[in-house]
Amino acid sequence: MQKMSYFFPLLCVCLDVCMMHALRLAQPSPLLLPHPFITLWGGALTRASVLMCLVFTCPGGLPWMRSFEGLQSLGVLCFHFPVYLSVLWVLGRSTVEELWGCYCWERMLQGYAVTAVAWLYWSRTISNFSTRKAPSEEKPGPDSSATMKRLMGFMKPYLGRFIVVLVLVVLSSCGEMAVPHYTGRMADWIMNEEAPDAFTRAITIMTLLTIASAVFEFVCDLIYNITMSLIHTSVQGAVFQAVLRQDIAFFDATPTGELVSRITTDTNDMSEALSEKLSLVMWYTARFGFLLTFMVSQSWKMTLLTCMGLPIIWVIPKLTGHFHQTIAVKVQESLAKANQVATETFSCMKTVRSFANEDGETEKYRKRLEDTYSLNKKEAVAYAASTWANSMTTLALKVFILYYGGTLVSRGAVSSGDLVSFVLYELQFASAVEAVMRYYPEVKKAIGASEKIFEYLDREPQTPPSGTLAPENLKGCVQFKNIKFSYSGTTDENNLVLKDLSLEVKPGQITALVGLNRSGKTTCVKLLERFYQPQAGEILLDGEPLLNYKDEYLRKTIAVVSQDCVLFARSVRENIKYGCEDATDEDMYKAAEQASAHKFVTDLSNGYDTDAGEKGGQVSGGQKQRIAIARALIRKPKILILDNATSDLDTENEYQIREALTKLAESCSVLMISNKMSVVEKADHIIVLDNGAVKEEGSHDKLMKTGALYADMVKKQETSFDRSKEERNDEQGRV
Repeated sequence: MQKMSYFFPLLCVCLDVCMMHALRLAQPSPLLLPHPFITLWGGALTRASVLMCLVFTCPGGLPWMRSFEGLQSLGVLCFHFPVYLSVLWVLGRSTVEELWGCYCWERMLQGYAVTAVAWLYWSRTISNFSTRKAPSEEKPGPDSSATMKRLMGFMKPYLGRFIVVLVLVVLSSCGEMAVPHYTGRMADWIMNEEAPDAFTRAITIMTLLTIASAVFEFVCDLIYNITMSLIHTSVQGAVFQAVLRQDIAFFDATPTGELVSRITTDTNDMSEALSEKLSLVMWYTARFGFLLTFMVSQSWKMTLLTCMGLPIIWVIPKLTGHFHQTIAVKVQESLAKANQVATETFSCMKTVRSFANEDGETEKYRKRLEDTYSLNKKEAVAYAASTWANSMTTLALKVFILYYGGTLVSRGAVSSGDLVSFVLYELQFASAVEAVMRYYPEVKKAIGASEKIFEYLDREPQTPPSGTLAPENLKGCVQFKNIKFSYSGTTDENNLVLKDLSLEVKPGQITALVGLNRSGKTTCVKLLERFYQPQAGEILLDGEPLLNYKDEYLRKTIAVVSQDCVLFARSVRENIKYGCEDATDEDMYKAAEQASAHKFVTDLSNGYDTDAGEKGGQVSGGQKQRIAIARALIRKPKILILDNATSDLDTENEYQIREALTKLAESCSVLMISNKMSVVEKADHIIVLDNGAVKEEGSHDKLMKTGALYADMVKKQETSFDRSKEERNDEQGRV
């Protein structure tokens, strides 16, 4: 069967030759002579039917010949001459005797040549017909048309500018066509020696049109690039705003680098591709249209010859270029192997020197370089062949056009000036078509790359809608009622972080939340900030569900200072006033004094205008925490949450902040989370969490008397502190 597939094309050709010979012998038949069209089309149908039967019935047939592309090729082979001759006969350019000349060996060879050219066309521009999958096999992909509509939505406000750009593109392209046109006219005037002043007039017109075309192109590029910059700015701003609106779980699941890449790199790539590539597609498409129009006006026959030759000058260099690309990949792999030897040798230099194997490593590296050199020679040959094939095919097309054009000139079908103009048009036509075909896929790629950007724009935050409550007077009473929560979003007992948790934070007092690691302390804070939603239970604020309050109101009412507090790379002033830019300097100084930060801030090089550095890197950990506390206090919150916010403070500063919090608790609720029992014991009410549930609660003295979990934690911390103190004393004694 496999051998049969090798001989199948030869069998088809032999059968086709036999049929053509039989049809040629039937030409002198008196019966068919009065009806040449019956013979012409009947022979074509007979030829097509026999070949199709052979293709579909022979067991060794090639699958390609049964495809849509194969059937198209068969149709062109059998019917292109009947169609061509019939059109010529209708136009009065062919006689009955010429119709009989279809069935000859020269016509058969021409038919195969035309079929080959047609196949090149389909494989180059319409290959998707042959590779199209069945609807059930096609994978659903992004809807590029929908994405284009979204992009058009951003372009819609600048519709007037784009209309002006299109008009300028048309005018500029039209102006460029003047040079080849008047060059041809000048050739006619010079040869005919007519109109002495025609030469000067043509030069003047060409100069004016060229200058006008350049001006139009300059204005067009200026308007287009400025407009695309505005669109890019609006898209990037919209994406940034859409990302900021997302829920915290989205940021937990999406790496920061990916977010930054989508907002900056992807939007920049999309904008650059649309700015540069789309403008080139528009520009060359306009040129293509004008060039094709002017070429047809000069000679439709030479235009047809040019269009038939374009696939050949594209496909042949593509085939040779594929070989060059394959060799180039091997060269890169060989260089990588050589670099690997050098890297390995330098990284293990001590071992190489210890075994005195410098010559061995040098020889190994030299062999790798020899392999690369041999591949470089092949690459040079492939590159030269690719360049030669490109030049020869282009040159061959020009020679054929000149030869055919000269024939038409000798027949009087076109003038010498028309031939000159056509050649100048053709020089630009091939490059214009190739540019459109090269840049259009890049534009589609840019549109496809914007899919992820629009996913961010379309994504709705997985949070409940904002409520409507925003009372002027808020007491700050917080209640957790039977809260169940897991970060995975399920209610499986094994995944729950909080299990039927119920607690209360009363206004006018300091409530401490303590427990071992992973007991759920910080999770309670995140739920109170509405970063996440519990799977069961509810959180009440002054007796109203937390969901009923406006988001902005809660952000202003609840202030949180965490252990890993982050400062922005801005001045201390901007960090303290972050989110409260309308606060006065007096408010800032007061908040800084309450946070025990005013003194050290004023001692900085530029005081409150000192740059805190990236993530607060220019200040110490304790100073960073005090600035963060001041940032929370300046908001004058009704609920203040300190999540290990004093872990890096010394005893003096911690005492000052505790005193400030005691005064502050008179007007707001304070929820304190701390691993320092010396801080917790001063709280008015202590809640002990264990494994996501309230284990015990009460004052410090009450909990110490019970001797349960809290008392055990206090004793262990005191024991650890005493042991560390003894070890330090022993070390000092030995010194």
